[in-house]
Amino acid sequence: MIHAGRKRTAVRISASLACSIVFMLIISGSVFICLKRRKSSREQNTPIIGAPNRIQRGKCAVFDLPTLKNATDNFSNSNKLGEGGFGTVYKGKLSDGQEIAVKKLSQAQYTREGLSQLHNEVQLLAELQHKNFVRLLGFCSHQDEIMLVYEHIKSGSLDKFLFDTSREKTLNWEQRYNIILGIAKGILYLHEDSSIRIIHRDLKANNILLDEKMNPKIADFGLARLLGGGHTQTKTARVVGTYGYMAPEYALSGKVSPKIDIFSFGVLVLEIVTGRRNSSSDNTYSAVNLLTEVWNCWTKGTALQLADQSLDGYSTSRVLRCIHIGLLCVQEIPVDRPSISSVILMLTRRRIELQEPREPAFFFGGDFSSVSQQYRHRNYMYDKSSVIVEDRFSVNDVTNTDPCPR
Repeated sequence: MIHAGRKRTAVRISASLACSIVFMLIISGSVFICLKRRKSSREQNTPIIGAPNRIQRGKCAVFDLPTLKNATDNFSNSNKLGEGGFGTVYKGKLSDGQEIAVKKLSQAQYTREGLSQLHNEVQLLAELQHKNFVRLLGFCSHQDEIMLVYEHIKSGSLDKFLFDTSREKTLNWEQRYNIILGIAKGILYLHEDSSIRIIHRDLKANNILLDEKMNPKIADFGLARLLGGGHTQTKTARVVGTYGYMAPEYALSGKVSPKIDIFSFGVLVLEIVTGRRNSSSDNTYSAVNLLTEVWNCWTKGTALQLADQSLDGYSTSRVLRCIHIGLLCVQEIPVDRPSISSVILMLTRRRIELQEPREPAFFFGGDFSSVSQQYRHRNYMYDKSSVIVEDRFSVNDVTNTDPCPR
């Protein structure tokens, strides 16, 4: 009896010890998992302290505010590169010597509730890599403020080379042709080849930056998607664009399609060939704009005289072909405009016969006063280079200021 009792006691003790060990293992495992998850969460949400220690979310780095303040000298005016429809841009240098451009997004462009979605969209945009894009390095989120961090392109924007009256910076024909082709390839990636389809909505000379070899890099791609709704919209009440580059169906009705970028590209092509801006900064409704003049010369057979006078030794056939392609892209009816893949074929294969262009959209010219009136029946919110249009159907005076690069 005594022996049996001792045996039962030993079994109970062994069972208790086994249960205790199992319980401790479960507790230890749970604590380990919790700590691991907590560490992972902290790593994902902790902004970087300095450039060498930046936290990566995929290809998108997360910067902290002190790092960007230090890089830009507290966002001083001396480091201000430009101001656009989406915010103000400052140049800076990180502690590791890397030069950056910081875009402080205007807080009017997003809501507090949309910040989480904004972070997700930024990470998607950081995945877009193309030699003709300004590279998005990362972002900073501080309270209700969002900043995007890009590589800094030193040579500046295309408009400085095309429209600078001092002519200190000029482009030869080969450089201009390569810029046209490079922009087209960048648009092709946005429209057809990227993992997410993007319509830029604000292509313009100010948003084309040139590297040290005069290769074009498209800036601000994806920001309309980021701040203005999905890229698959067929119509939007929030129109983001710039005078002289907006397709008529987009400016007047908010209709969104790849053809609005084709229109803007066509304007860019004609500006690059002629060295002239499509719209005047002091009089948006001028009697004759660039599209009107190019069309008049084309129909008269005198289009070659439109070539920038600073050009020497250019191919007349290539210049005329680029003017021809530009006119095809700015046709008033969207379906008449070619796709960007067709444009690239036209640029690279000279044996391809081009259709005769139809009359372009003259909606920035005095000939279309009725269209100008439609513009005045929309509410405009301006900054120094772009216009954001909302369908409030109120009548405001239209103003415009000298454009500057973003």
